[in-house]
Amino acid sequence: MIETIVLDVGETVTRDDRYWGSWADWLGVPRHTLSALVGAVVAQGRDNADAVRIARPGIDLAAAAQAREAVGRGEYLDETDLYDDVRPALASLRELGVRVIIAGNQTARVGELLRGLDLPADLIVTSGEWGVAKPQPEFFARVLEVARAEPGATVYVGDHPANDLWPAKTAGLRAAHIRRGPWGHLWADDPDVAAAADWTIDSLVQLTAIVAD
Repeated sequence: MIETIVLDVGETVTRDDRYWGSWADWLGVPRHTLSALVGAVVAQGRDNADAVRIARPGIDLAAAAQAREAVGRGEYLDETDLYDDVRPALASLRELGVRVIIAGNQTARVGELLRGLDLPADLIVTSGEWGVAKPQPEFFARVLEVARAEPGATVYVGDHPANDLWPAKTAGLRAAHIRRGPWGHLWADDPDVAAAADWTIDSLVQLTAIVAD
């Protein structure tokens, strides 16, 4: 029986369009250029931040992020950044008695912004607030602490095999791989991903059927 579902943030709950678009604008490069670079580093299995480093060699990412915040061009989220299925899916899961948690690799600021959207979730927390990030085992140990359920009764939902699927399975959780965003689409048909995932989904709404079954 599934008691808790934990969802990744980027390209699971929220679109990354605004994030990468704002970085492109800050760097002064066309949005399509940075988007293509993100796709390239993803295909190579590299950190997506490498796309920014390629566009601006030698950039200090932390300093650039602080500079953006200082002039009011830092991280921002609103309702338009959510995928359309998020609210109905989360609401349906809670109606089924499932504990719903959102926990991903994001800054503390993103955690604040997500909580400000009043989503139907029992807890919203980020790696920036925990001080530990995926794919570290300590992140998934924290997930299990807040899940309040046994690992086999907890499902982690995400798009990235290396950050979401495989470490969640190593921690004993069940895992749903979502075909969404560049990582989700690129790896969805990979045999190793298919073998490791308990479920492969195209929409968060499908989670309600999984719980019901």
